[in-house]
Amino acid sequence: MNLYPYWWDSAPGASPEPAPAHTPSRDAGTLPARADVVVIGAGYTGLAAARTLARAGASVVVVERASIGAGASSRNGGQVLTGMKLDAATLVARFGERRARGLFDASLESIAGLEQLVADEGLACEYERTGHIQAASKPSHFEEMRADQALLARVFDHPVELVSAADQGAELGSAVYHGLLIDRRSGALNPALYVRQLAAAACRAGATIVARTAVEGVRRAESAWTVRTAAGAVAARELFVATNGYTTAVTPFLQRRLVPIGSYCIATERLPAADATRLIPKRRMVFDSKHFLHYFRVTADHRLVFGGRAEFAPATDETTTRCADILRRDMVTVFPSLAAARIEYAWSGNVAFTRDQMPHAGCLDGAYYAAGYCGHGVAMATHLGALVARRMAGERFEHPLLDKGFAAIPFYRGTPWFLPIAGAYYQLLDWLQ
Repeated sequence: MNLYPYWWDSAPGASPEPAPAHTPSRDAGTLPARADVVVIGAGYTGLAAARTLARAGASVVVVERASIGAGASSRNGGQVLTGMKLDAATLVARFGERRARGLFDASLESIAGLEQLVADEGLACEYERTGHIQAASKPSHFEEMRADQALLARVFDHPVELVSAADQGAELGSAVYHGLLIDRRSGALNPALYVRQLAAAACRAGATIVARTAVEGVRRAESAWTVRTAAGAVAARELFVATNGYTTAVTPFLQRRLVPIGSYCIATERLPAADATRLIPKRRMVFDSKHFLHYFRVTADHRLVFGGRAEFAPATDETTTRCADILRRDMVTVFPSLAAARIEYAWSGNVAFTRDQMPHAGCLDGAYYAAGYCGHGVAMATHLGALVARRMAGERFEHPLLDKGFAAIPFYRGTPWFLPIAGAYYQLLDWLQ
């Protein structure tokens, strides 16, 4: 079993090094002594920001401690989803109907923006508008979906469809669920191909990407930044921190606000095409209604990628191996026909959660940032990276996710001591609700 993302082998040129030193790229530019903007992190957020800033005429250097997209940007499930981590009813209860509508619309704008970017730059990243399925893990969850359908239509003008358990076989080849909600607006892509080609687009715009170069410290003095790296220092007018689930004590003002939580994935061997089609006949993106949720999809070469939280802890090699066994067991529960299927890949990556489970973007302690996508980051990270970059370039506009306040987490300095407690709480909710 390969302990690295399946996507690295599915994206030509994304992982030229042999195992076990598998990495999604070996790109490295030369670190300049000066730039208008330094971006820390070469994932979706940082690369989208770099492309936008470079197109606006700024000199931009992106510094990445590993390789391009080595974090969540090449490790996620490639699900391009409508909405936020918080469901529609929670958005309305917390923010009121007007602001909730603006936040939901922002998620649709992020998908439209990604589709436009793919078209404008000719990104061959296997993007397709598949739609998504939310599968009801309990009968009560399907009744809640009926209320969600009505709310989405009334407040958000967003149509979704319900499919009863009796009829769900046309959408999902599993008998463990109790009905489905179908949203046709969501999409899918190959995350490793996408991040590699987004990096190429940023370079075409004029940005410089310096990979395999760790940032060791940042300092601001007299309205300018010095970014100290393993390869030397670079001076910049502005700093954009795009580290999300991999934020460290280099930027403590952001680390105190972001909690890294591991998300784990396995991928099967290639399945016979007919067998793969029976699992998810219309190739939609799927996730269930649990707090400890599962998400899954069929790939272009007929594998099942099956992921989930499995544990509430930051990802490590030890947790990855342990969670692979948990996910295989859960996969076979959902799809008993895969009991004999070989697992060829297992991997993990960190998503970043925030105190309010909402993404945030703006400026903290003089540094710009966008982060906290809570597992809904493929389109939103791209979108917010570009939006903050437009602000940095001098544009003035309102957006519901920009500069609305971003509170630090009390008694937290980067070590998420509370995750086992949170995990036990969510497991209890899954049992009770």
